[in-house]
Amino acid sequence: MPSSRIRRALTAASAASMLALSLSACAEDTANDSTVNFGYIGDYNGVSLLAIAKKQGLWKEEGLDANVKQFNDGPIQVQALGAGDLDFGYIGPGAMWLPASGKAKVVSVNTLAYADRVIAQPGMTSMKDLKGKKVGIPEGTSGDMALNLALEKAGMDTKDVEKVPMAPATIVSAFSSGQIDAAGIWYPLIDNIKKKVPKLEEVASTRDMGSSFPTAFVAGNKVKPELSTKVIKVLQKANDWRAKHPEEAIAESAKMLKLSESKVKADAANVETLPTSDLVAKTKDGTVDKWLNVLGDFFVRNGQLDSRPDPSDYYTGDLYTKAYKK
Repeated sequence: MPSSRIRRALTAASAASMLALSLSACAEDTANDSTVNFGYIGDYNGVSLLAIAKKQGLWKEEGLDANVKQFNDGPIQVQALGAGDLDFGYIGPGAMWLPASGKAKVVSVNTLAYADRVIAQPGMTSMKDLKGKKVGIPEGTSGDMALNLALEKAGMDTKDVEKVPMAPATIVSAFSSGQIDAAGIWYPLIDNIKKKVPKLEEVASTRDMGSSFPTAFVAGNKVKPELSTKVIKVLQKANDWRAKHPEEAIAESAKMLKLSESKVKADAANVETLPTSDLVAKTKDGTVDKWLNVLGDFFVRNGQLDSRPDPSDYYTGDLYTKAYKK
């Protein structure tokens, strides 16, 4: 979970200006405000639909304007949703336990992501080699999830390693300098680490874990259904544009991220996109519920949830399906 220091920082930033105060008020009565405050993570999954929506004028089509802000991870965004500093945000699969525990609502599945890895210093070639070693993880994220799943698969548990909670950027520097032996982290941050440690080992990958790992857009619990529906329509239109124009989507994302297209293309290679019609069908036939239930069972085993909730408690699939127009 994010530290109390981060909580205080978010609160202080919120009180620092009249603008931030207006952002907080937005969550109280969002249906009467045309501006949505939207968080994202700085990778292809997190920015592509937002970049497309801006470029294609999709917010204006729904009578909205988007104020977007970058965050390091999903849990901090969910915290900001609860504080009223955001209306919507983006989370990876490892943070899905937060909406599942009632902290937010999933309004749209985004992609299936397979960017998470357990990486180790050169010479460590398996999870067994990590026994007793220091492993950095951004707590409550997909990096944390990847480590715990890899430990399960190897017949180990969290007591077999020394987990060290760190911010994602801190993991990059700590691994590069040899302060930690391994990490549960994701691409494109792993590319940054490889610049300093080119011979690092990828000892586990979510690609090899036999499950689907959905990323999602989430709304604060006080956001009204009317506004969620408008935002869902924007995301659905952007999603279909992305599916039809993959190269252009990478280019627009690169501009927003201020990165080279080659780097963003490498990041996008870890992502499976689905057209909106497919996501609607998978919502109706229960496939999305199955994805969420697999994650829910994992979060129960991991102690993040006491019991697995029904996905309908936190995924607004009815809004998603009703918003879709062919």
